[in-house]
Amino acid sequence: MDWLQAAKERQDELIQDLQELVQINSVLDENTITTEVPFGDGPLKALEWLLTKGQAEGLQTKNIDNYAGHIQMGEGEDLLGILCHVDVVPVGDETNWTYPPFSGTVADGKLFARGAIDDKGPTIAAWMAMKLVKDAGIELNKRVRMIIGTDEETGFRCVDHYFKHEEMPTIGFAPDADFPLINAEKGIAELVFSQNRTGDASKEQLLLFNAGKRPNMVPDFAKATVQFVSPQFEQNFHTFLSKNQLEGSLLIEGSHYIITIKGKAAHAMEPEKGVNAAVYLTAFLQQELTTEASKQFVDFTADVFYQDHYGNKLDLQFEDEMSGKTTLNPGIITYDVAKGGSMVISMRYSVTYPFDEKITEAQRLAVAKGFSLDIQDDSKPHYVSEDDALIQTLADIYRRQTGDYETPLLSTGGGTYARVMKKGVAFGMLFPGEPDVAHRADEFVVIENLIKATAIYAEAIVKLAGNK
Repeated sequence: MDWLQAAKERQDELIQDLQELVQINSVLDENTITTEVPFGDGPLKALEWLLTKGQAEGLQTKNIDNYAGHIQMGEGEDLLGILCHVDVVPVGDETNWTYPPFSGTVADGKLFARGAIDDKGPTIAAWMAMKLVKDAGIELNKRVRMIIGTDEETGFRCVDHYFKHEEMPTIGFAPDADFPLINAEKGIAELVFSQNRTGDASKEQLLLFNAGKRPNMVPDFAKATVQFVSPQFEQNFHTFLSKNQLEGSLLIEGSHYIITIKGKAAHAMEPEKGVNAAVYLTAFLQQELTTEASKQFVDFTADVFYQDHYGNKLDLQFEDEMSGKTTLNPGIITYDVAKGGSMVISMRYSVTYPFDEKITEAQRLAVAKGFSLDIQDDSKPHYVSEDDALIQTLADIYRRQTGDYETPLLSTGGGTYARVMKKGVAFGMLFPGEPDVAHRADEFVVIENLIKATAIYAEAIVKLAGNK
């Protein structure tokens, strides 16, 4: 079966399906959450859209309490899982987008939208692959189940709930990362640093500071309100912006200065690819502020995170051969003079990371700087040996379909649903050499690659679940 040709013949349908799905704003919506709608209207609408597609194809579908659902085909005792998600991260500053983020605009061979590559594009590729296999009439000796989550970007609560009620796949893959495949995923911990000192609004210089919406995104905008600053403050700010090639603004309201900096969003697994507006703003304020609580907050943030993504100042740095360097992303940074400062950090730590030892030392160093450190969440690393039959099969399919026999198997700082499976890996669909635009403005998927991935997933289904 020529799966690539079969996928090419369905290109128009593939694009239309993806456009319909990306036009659903499926960001976690706190305003519409209820006991029946756990993550808000948007994620549920996206889930229901895909389940309806499954029903229209005559396949088995199930909605698990509006947390997650599945579409299933095939027969057999064993279960092949394809784990996808239809929720997306916020769009950030919409003025940074060339096309409306929920339009699904096609231009220059690409489809632009929030979720185009993370993870709606790969989800539609996998869904089309299931349809191609079904329409080809290929007999399956395993059940093939697409499991659809709605809370991947904010904590995996969807699949945690799903697997309390449904069986674990025998084997599986998550089309939510890179080709050839990822057999090592770093651990993901959310660290919360809390300032132990508060201030007096009549004396402190820094009154408010806000940046970031999610720990897993590099903040692309930061804002601070200050007072009692030097006469050179405005000039110094513009000099700082110019020196660092940044955009920002300064507004005077009475005796207060309101200053902002624009950065560049990126995925927390690769913080070095973004420009963290919060860190840069604290680096500027570090030069200007002298009152105790204000200075303690900006000193800590700038000293620990400015031009360092690896946590050296808190002895959190570590790397290993199988997964690379541990990274830290200050995703949400806030300060209120009456409450003190707080930072929520997404730490992506290496597979062999000595977690307890490192965190204990970081807590000691943080206290010395006036901050406490708590672990808000911790998802342990995930690793499947290169020698495993699942790894060998998927790698062979990718290499045969693409002719790429050079790119090695990969590790990632991203967290995919592969880590919730007993035996699962992340399998595409970003191809080698492609820019990773997940969580960034102007996120896109290359249509030619969407088609190639569909062919790869179709062959994977047949090889893993078809009669030998």
